[in-house]
Amino acid sequence: MKNFEKYKRQYFMPPVKCLKWAEKEYIDKAPIWCSVDLRDGNQALVTPMSLDEKLEFFRKLVEIGFKEIEIGFPAASETEFEFCRALIEKNMIPADVTIQVLTQAREHIIKRTFEAIEGCPHAVVHLYNSTSVAQREQVFHKSKEEIKEIAVSGAKLLEECRQKAGAGYIFEYSPESFTGTEPEFALEVCNAVIDVWKPTSDRKVIINLPVTVEHSLPHVYASQIEYMSENLNCRENVIVSIHPHNDRGCAVADTELGVLAGADRVEGTCFGNGERTGNVDIVTLAMNMYSHGVDPQLDFSDMPSLVEMYERVTRMKVNDRSPYAGRLVFAAFSGSHQDAIAKGMKWREEKDPEHWNVPYLPIDPKDVGREYDADVIRINSQSGKGGIGFIMEHQFGFDIPPKMRESFGYAVKSVSDHAHKELVPEEIKDIFFDRYVNKETYFKVDEAHYIQKNGITASVTISCGDKIITREAVGNGRLDAVSNAVKDSLGITYTLTCYQEHALQFGSHSQAAAYVGIDAGGKTSWGVGVNDDIIAASVSALVSAINNSGLVCGMAK
Repeated sequence: MKNFEKYKRQYFMPPVKCLKWAEKEYIDKAPIWCSVDLRDGNQALVTPMSLDEKLEFFRKLVEIGFKEIEIGFPAASETEFEFCRALIEKNMIPADVTIQVLTQAREHIIKRTFEAIEGCPHAVVHLYNSTSVAQREQVFHKSKEEIKEIAVSGAKLLEECRQKAGAGYIFEYSPESFTGTEPEFALEVCNAVIDVWKPTSDRKVIINLPVTVEHSLPHVYASQIEYMSENLNCRENVIVSIHPHNDRGCAVADTELGVLAGADRVEGTCFGNGERTGNVDIVTLAMNMYSHGVDPQLDFSDMPSLVEMYERVTRMKVNDRSPYAGRLVFAAFSGSHQDAIAKGMKWREEKDPEHWNVPYLPIDPKDVGREYDADVIRINSQSGKGGIGFIMEHQFGFDIPPKMRESFGYAVKSVSDHAHKELVPEEIKDIFFDRYVNKETYFKVDEAHYIQKNGITASVTISCGDKIITREAVGNGRLDAVSNAVKDSLGITYTLTCYQEHALQFGSHSQAAAYVGIDAGGKTSWGVGVNDDIIAASVSALVSAINNSGLVCGMAK
C-alpha cells in the first residue's frame, strides 16, 4: 500500500520497564463503571438526543446498575444545561448514583458548570486540558510549563468553586490526548493537579488517562497505565480511571490490559458509540468478565430491551455481529456447528446442568434474554441435520430418528438453497409435514382391526385409486401385521428398517408421533404419522413411507 512512509509512531513508552500487568491471568473484580453515553456518546450522534430521550437513557443506565454517569458538558449548550438541571430539580438522581459533568480548564466554563450542578448532593466535576506533543505544538503553541499551568489553574479554580458551593463534590482530571503525551510529562501534570486538590480517604481524586486517539498496541497502553499508577502522588487516595477510544479497533483490549495494569475505573459507552470509531464498549467488557464467572456489577440480562431503546433514541444500529448483543451473535448456520451445539446442549442437560460449557457458545444466550430456538440454531443452505433436528425437537416436539434427520436435512437445505434465504422454524415445520406426515398420495389404510391369533392378526382395508382391498395378515406386532397385509394387497416388497415413536405432548389430550423407514431396492424412504392413538400414528407413518417410496405410484391410476 502506498504512502506508508509518511506515518510514524506517535506514542511514548514509559522510561522504565512496566510489565507486572502481564503476570495476571484475568480481571477478578469489576472496576468502577462510568457511562459516558449521555456526553461522549451523545456528542457523536448525527442528531443528538432530545431532553426526553436523554432522560429515558439515564433511567435505563440506572436500571442496568451504573453508579456513575457522565451526563454532559453543561456549558456547551442550553440543552445540556437544562438536562442537568432537570435531573437535579426533578429528584431523578438516586441516592447511590453520582452524576458527572465535563468542563474545560477555562474560567467561564468552570463557573457555568458549577451553576449547572447547584443543589446536587453528589457530583463529579471532570476537568481536562490537552497535553500531547501534537496539541502543544500544533494547536496551542505552548510549552510544557504553560500546558501544566493551564491544568493547575483550572484545578485551583475548581477548588475555589467547591469551597464557595460548600458541597462535597469529587474532582476528576484528564490529561486529554494522554496516549500522545510523554508519560513523564503526563505524570508531572497529574501530580501537580493532585497537589492542588490534596485528596483524602474521604474525598478521593480521579485521575483519568484517556486513549483519546489510539496510537499503539494494547500492551503499550498497559505499560503506560502501570507507570502512572505506581508513580502518582497520594496513590492510596487516587482513583485511576481509563477512557479508551477505538481508532485501531483495540479499545476492549486496551481497557482489559489497563485494568490489569492498575486502573480502578472505566469510562465507556453501551455498544461503543463515540467520536470517530467510538468509545470502548462497556457491554462487551462487562460480559467478558461475566463469561469468566466474575460478577460485572452491571445487569445485561434483558439485552433485547437495551438494544431496542438504544437504537430508538440514538438512531444508531447495533451491528448484527456486535459481541453479546448483536442479532446474530449466537446464530449457527454451519451444519457442524449446529450439530456440536445440539449435542452440547443435551450433554449439559444430562451431565452438568449447573455449569456452561457448550461448544461455540461462550455464554448461555438465556442469560442475556435470548432464546435458543430463535437465536442459536438458524437454518439456511449451509445448515446440517443436527441444527434442523434441534429446531424440530425444541420448537415442535419431533424427536426425528438420526438416519431420518440426514434425509430431512438435505430436503430443507435444498429448499433454502433454491430460495436463496434463511428458513424460519415454521417454514421448516411445513416442509416436514408436506414431505412426511400422514401422506396418502397413492393409497391409504381405511381400517385396521386386530386380534391376538398366531401372534397378531390384522384385518386391513386399503384404498388405492378406485380399488378397495381387504386382507388379513399375521405379524409379530400390530405394525408388522399391517405391513404384511399391505405387501400382500399391493404386491410390493420392502424391508422395515426403522421404527420410533414418542408422545408429542403430555396429558389427557396428548398426540403421538411415529416414524417409519423402509428399504426398497437399496433406497430408504421415510414417513411420519401423527395421531391421538399411537397405533394409528404407526400405521400412518408406514403408509407415508410407502407412498414416498414410489412403489405404488402407478397403481392408483
